[in-house]
Amino acid sequence: MSLNFSSKKSLLAIALGLSLTVQGAENSVVVKHLANEQNIILLDSVKKFLLLPVQENAPEGKVNIIVNNEFQLEQNINIRLAREKVDYYVPLDLSAYQGKSISIDVTGMPASSLCWKEIKLSDMFDSSNRETYRPVYHHTPVYGWMNDPNGMFYKDGVYHLYFQYNPYGSMWGNMTWGHSTSTDLVHWTYEGTPIVPDAWGSIFSGSCVVDKDNTAGFGKNAVIAFYTSAKPSPWGDVQSQSMAYSLDNGKTFTKYEHNPILTSSERDFRDPKVFWYAPGKHWVMMLAVGQEMQIYSSGNLKEWKKKSSFGAMQGAHGGVWECPDLVELPVEGTKEKKWVLICNLNPGGPFGGSAAQYFVGSFDGKKFVNESPTQTKWLDWGKDNYATVTWSNAPAGRCIALGWMSNWQYANNVPTTQYRSTNTIARDLTLYRVGNELYLKSKPSPEIEKARVEKVDKSSFKVAGKYEIESLLRDNDGAYEIEMTIENAGASKMAFCLMNAKGEKVSMYYDVLRKQFAMDRSQSGAVDFSRDFPALTVAPVDNAEKIHLRLFVDRCSVEAFGENGRYAMTNLVFPSDTYNKMTFESDKKSFIVKSLKIYRLK
Repeated sequence: MSLNFSSKKSLLAIALGLSLTVQGAENSVVVKHLANEQNIILLDSVKKFLLLPVQENAPEGKVNIIVNNEFQLEQNINIRLAREKVDYYVPLDLSAYQGKSISIDVTGMPASSLCWKEIKLSDMFDSSNRETYRPVYHHTPVYGWMNDPNGMFYKDGVYHLYFQYNPYGSMWGNMTWGHSTSTDLVHWTYEGTPIVPDAWGSIFSGSCVVDKDNTAGFGKNAVIAFYTSAKPSPWGDVQSQSMAYSLDNGKTFTKYEHNPILTSSERDFRDPKVFWYAPGKHWVMMLAVGQEMQIYSSGNLKEWKKKSSFGAMQGAHGGVWECPDLVELPVEGTKEKKWVLICNLNPGGPFGGSAAQYFVGSFDGKKFVNESPTQTKWLDWGKDNYATVTWSNAPAGRCIALGWMSNWQYANNVPTTQYRSTNTIARDLTLYRVGNELYLKSKPSPEIEKARVEKVDKSSFKVAGKYEIESLLRDNDGAYEIEMTIENAGASKMAFCLMNAKGEKVSMYYDVLRKQFAMDRSQSGAVDFSRDFPALTVAPVDNAEKIHLRLFVDRCSVEAFGENGRYAMTNLVFPSDTYNKMTFESDKKSFIVKSLKIYRLK
């Protein structure tokens, strides 16, 4: 990886003994090595960043900033500093210590490590994109690791997205809340790390609310964040719930002085989702606890009482339950509304690893009742939609969801290095009825259509055998939407695939007899980084005779939405070149593509 930093003159030179001096234009760095892999970096004066070299397959070391013999962080930064090679750099922000003499305490790193020769001081960190697979119209971190979306809220025309974030490497660790904002749910601006680890531990997943009536006493319309504090100990991690408030629309937060606000002896006790229950005029907190969801109530957001639990003999239990959400949704074509409890679990998904299930039922402010206790319902039928939660305070009564587009089976190993992980496109949720059952519809949010910059289309054509389209996709940059309507004319299997000149392809088909839509990514490009990555995923469909399908293709993903969101399927892909050709194929008899539209997205 090639990085261009402003302080190219910050070269390293060996000083006397085991001390190392790095000379810059105005700054110097001295490294002293002690026994037992203990090290001290001395800075007489500082620039904005200390650029730390990372080697992803190295063991973790620990870093602390020390001023006047006092630790400035209550929790160590865990970082895989380079021992034999440098994969990339991450910035340690020193801007708060300008004009001071500080020390950096580094433990767990041998004196022979390469990092001591590669540490750099700089007034800037070059975060320009260096990744082939970085998507065009999906949210990603500028650098570092990302997993669960957190604390999403809408206020004053702006969508706020917080996320589980490691600023010190592209693998899981150092959980912090990163922050991005958008006005269109497509294009995002990185806003920094407003909630960072403290004495109670790392900052795990949670939610935000807009306290319109000042029930907590922090101020009218204060934004209040709820998150899990996760503190490691020799006897096992301790998880409790904490809160912080913001008076500047979520840009900065002040942590509540009496944290944690909710504790438990349970080991897995996390991911608070808080919302206002209008009929009862109180707040509700959903918590994931082992393999159940617990429901708490509060009038002031500070004091909480447990009201009920949900989960025994309900849905899938292949792994721990996480990231709950509880939303009231309209039933299409009626005036009826029902409550939907979204439950993410890992492992236990329909095709292995992590996934999101949901339950439809009733809620009285204290207890949720599932109306179909014998069924397991999946929110998405791919392998890569997890930790799905919804925006608080969304406009026009909409329920807008977002997921983490990865799977815990291989998330740390996908073939990117500057960053890891992306989010799905935003999706509007409603309910629809089939017979006596209610199901969740996950429709691409209409804002995505504003990302369309060019359209090509093809009128009706018949597929009898094999039919190939190349010209419509020839000049794409890997980011586009395909919309098509297909009518069957006797075929039992209607197949199509996206492919590139190297033969890499994503194969899809409708099995008419089984009423299934399938996607096969086993030959999609790079698949050998995990034995769990090559996969065939399958979704049930109501009608495989006349179908409408939207495919959202970006540089590392394919998201399929059938029948206006009645089924969704999200899968990562890592092709060595863009998919620039599409083929259709029928078995024995034919089918007709009534309409095919391709939109370039930007």
